[in-house]
Formats: sequence, C-alpha cells, structure tokens
Amino acid sequence: MYSSQNNDLILALYNDQRTVFTLNDIALLIGESDFNSLNKRIHYYVGRGKLQRPRKGVYVKKGYNPEELACKLYTPSYISLQYILQEAGVVFQFDSTITSISYLSRTVEIEESRFSYRKIKGEIMVNTNGILRERNINKATVERAFLDTLYLNGDFYFDNLNPLDRSFVYRLLPIYNSKALTVRVNKILTNG
Repeated sequence: MYSSQNNDLILALYNDQRTVFTLNDIALLIGESDFNSLNKRIHYYVGRGKLQRPRKGVYVKKGYNPEELACKLYTPSYISLQYILQEAGVVFQFDSTITSISYLSRTVEIEESRFSYRKIKGEIMVNTNGILRERNINKATVERAFLDTLYLNGDFYFDNLNPLDRSFVYRLLPIYNSKALTVRVNKILTNG
C-alpha cells in the first residue's frame, strides 16, 4: 500500500541516531507537512511491528533508549534526582526507576521501565546550568541532582558526598532562590 514512501520513512528513522520520536520529529526529519498522511504512514508501521508507540504521539525504534524516552514523554524535562545520584555513587540503594524533573508530577510505567517525574518551579526548570544534553538526553550533573533532591524533599540521606564538586554546588545554589535550601546545603556539606 505505502511501499516506497514508507520505506523512505523507515529508512530515515533507522538511519537517525535518535531512538525516540514525536510526530513533529518525524515530520521534520522527512520533510512532511501533511500530518494526516504522516500519521497514517506511521500507524501502518506500528501495525507491522517496525515501530512501537509506547504513548500517544511518541514512537520508538526497537531497542530504544529508556533515558531518551524519559526526556520525550514530558517536555521539557531532564533526568535527575535519585537516578543520577545512584549513577554517581552518592546514594547506594538501587532503584531502576528513571527519575526526572518536569512541569508536572507523575509516574508512568511502560513495558519494564518506570518513569517518575517531579514538578519544580518553572524558573528553576528552564535554567540549564548543571544540565547536560548528550545524544538527545537531558541529564542533570550530580551537583544539580543533589540540589534538586534537597529542594524537593527537604531532608534526605546521602551515602557518599565525595563525587560532588562542592564549589559547583555553591555556584548552582542561586538557581533555587531558597534560604532554607542554602541552610540545608551548608549543614550537609559542612558535616559531611
């Protein structure tokens, strides 16, 4: 039915380094302005198993990167909190949940992955200091994740503060504009 047009679409998607796409991403990638037609073509490939649709409006290739999906489910967002702290060795308790900061609080389960989002003030959310973007994934530095965690949770127990660049923590602190957070950070970094 859609043979040559669809093969071009699938070829373009599989040649792209991204593993997660929105309808807009696909339209821009292949230069398609007719969203109705594009939606039908994508639906065709979802039905054939060439693409998956984990959520409405989000499409993934086989073997997609769950971290990339975490950043696409709710935009804007960035991976932070316990996921980053655990990755850096600041907290030791393992949890496979990918934790992110976003404009809303929500937990979503897709296949074997769990995604947890915590809402933060808009002015903090849009400040990109301490957030790295690599291969379509937005990730907080360990210092930003440390501050996000303290800001959202109040008190929190950290197993190992050695991975933190303390001077970078203090440079990021003004983003939060919180005296209470400054007191907590000073207490933890002085005693830890």
